[in-house]
Amino acid sequence: MREADATTRERITDHLRETPASPSALATEFDVTASAAIDHVRHIAQSLSASDDQLLVAPPECDDCGFSEFDDPANRPSRCPDCKSESVDEPVFRIE
Repeated sequence: MREADATTRERITDHLRETPASPSALATEFDVTASAAIDHVRHIAQSLSASDDQLLVAPPECDDCGFSEFDDPANRPSRCPDCKSESVDEPVFRIE
């Protein structure tokens, strides 16, 4: 399929097959908000359940205390629930 004919989700899927990416990186690459990028990734994960591919998520992690046990590993937390630091890395998605 030509890229011009592909939907945003199809283009994000192809991108994640080639390169791991955070919500912010996807937002920049595909001209959507980070929140919309996360919504697209959630839908992509559901679509992949019918294939041999799977969505892998490196969960967010606090830069200050190392906490990484967030309730939703695909979400972008604004701060760490453990130490309250706002220095939290975003999750990173990839498809294998």
